[in-house]
Amino acid sequence: MTAVTVTDIFPTGPYSPIPMPSVIERYETSAAESAAKILASVSEAAEEFGVTCDTIHVKDQAPAEGIVAVAAERECDLIVMASHGRRGITRILLGSQAQKVVTQSPVSVLVYR
Repeated sequence: MTAVTVTDIFPTGPYSPIPMPSVIERYETSAAESAAKILASVSEAAEEFGVTCDTIHVKDQAPAEGIVAVAAERECDLIVMASHGRRGITRILLGSQAQKVVTQSPVSVLVYR
């Protein structure tokens, strides 16, 4: 089993000010700390069930693309992921990483809400 978390690229836009390097550094540090906590939790849960679990933190990539890339690289048979279950306008505005993984993945995807 491989547990993956992906840190998105630092958010900018065409009309955004250029961020100071210290702001980007704080973002990356915070993202790395959050990813480490998530992956440690998954690793501990897997260990309780006697399952071997590798953990990977993919940095500076869109979440769906990072998940699909790791699945292809590791030759995974199945991607299991959670969904926030957003509907309506919030889904349109925020997008759905689960939906993107389902449409981009060459392997089966199980989405759990």
